[in-house]
Amino acid sequence: MSVHPIEYRYFYPEMKKLWTEENKLETWLKVEATLVKVHAKLGTIPQSAADEIVKKANLNFVKLDRVKEIEEEIQHDLMAMVNALTEVCDGEAKNYVHLGATSYDIEDTALALQLRDSVKIIENDLNELKGGLLNLASIHKETICIGRTHGQHALPTTYGMKFALWATEMKRHMERLDDVKKRILVGKMSGAVGTSASHGEKAEEINKLVMQELNLGQVLITTQVIQRDRHAELLMDLALIAATLDKIAKEIRNLQRTEIAEVMEPVKAKQVGSSAMPHKRNPHKSERICGLARIIKSFALTSLENVSLEHERDLTNSAPERIIYPETFILLDYMLRQMSQIMNGLEFNYGNIKRNLEMTKGLIMTEHVMNGLVKRGMGRQEAHEFLRNCSSEVIKTGKSLKEVLFEKGVSKYFTDEEMDWYLNPKNYIGNSIGLVENVIRTLGKS
Repeated sequence: MSVHPIEYRYFYPEMKKLWTEENKLETWLKVEATLVKVHAKLGTIPQSAADEIVKKANLNFVKLDRVKEIEEEIQHDLMAMVNALTEVCDGEAKNYVHLGATSYDIEDTALALQLRDSVKIIENDLNELKGGLLNLASIHKETICIGRTHGQHALPTTYGMKFALWATEMKRHMERLDDVKKRILVGKMSGAVGTSASHGEKAEEINKLVMQELNLGQVLITTQVIQRDRHAELLMDLALIAATLDKIAKEIRNLQRTEIAEVMEPVKAKQVGSSAMPHKRNPHKSERICGLARIIKSFALTSLENVSLEHERDLTNSAPERIIYPETFILLDYMLRQMSQIMNGLEFNYGNIKRNLEMTKGLIMTEHVMNGLVKRGMGRQEAHEFLRNCSSEVIKTGKSLKEVLFEKGVSKYFTDEEMDWYLNPKNYIGNSIGLVENVIRTLGKS
């Protein structure tokens, strides 16, 4: 029976498969097979023995149930795999399984293979989401809306700016992942304390050839384990992605508030928002993303704790890593794909966008008016104070800014038509269209 939600709720099959017990075992066996192939190539074991081990080092011969039976007896999961592989090998091949290796030569090298496949999926997710955001940026580069700072109406902006901004963040995440791969996609065959004593005089060649066969980088020096600063860096990069998704989802949630209601998550025809209130349409996907982001961000801290292992290694990293790696990748893959679904089906209420632009009766245009007054001869600070007082009058009386400005004598600076131009939001979005188009050009090439 399933217990954890990543088993039955928050997952997509492609990523989940990479972190199953079966795939982990198969990856261990792949590393074991590569090791004996290199041994045979260097003449340290008979070729026939290597051929037999390679033939049997897969799930067709080594069964997960048998490995678990052995582990129950010996209380060591990697050695259980070694024993199970040895059992199914014939002849002298039994003598050479796991030759010269320590557990984490296999486990850390296999982990790098799992990480490589997992990072590739995340990169594809990021690229898909980036594409969706760029598409929205293009469609909405001229969709003017109110910009908010401190939760208050500030100046006009565009929805294209929002989407372009988020797309550039996806690009940075892709760059970070690409950069960390050279430090995380590495393996080792260096023995119990990192000296490679168990491989003798051919240790350097064995380590080099195994990593070449697996298309992994080599670690220059290590203890029994690859140092966990590498893995912590990866987990922090993944936590940054989760933080961005949290930010985007929170923006969607806020924009879907009844009082704002400018955009809404896509909704299915029979979707229910509340068991009690039939009218509810909740941003539940965005809320879920925000909630799951908390889990992933917390795992970044756990990965930092795993860096400080004692002496040549202890086991304190092992149990956390069995949790934080699969959960981080499975949940982040789920969150990225869910966010792409939200973006691809996002609904816009243009009436409410216009309503909110006009809600403050012109106050959002005070900076534009101030700049206009300076051009007409008023000092900048004098103009600022004048408009601050006029704004207070608008708030107090409920009149429009235009009404108050003309009551206060602005007609000596502007005609009625000129005032309308300064109070029109479309005339104060600066270079927003150009900025968005530049993002689309730049990121579209990558």
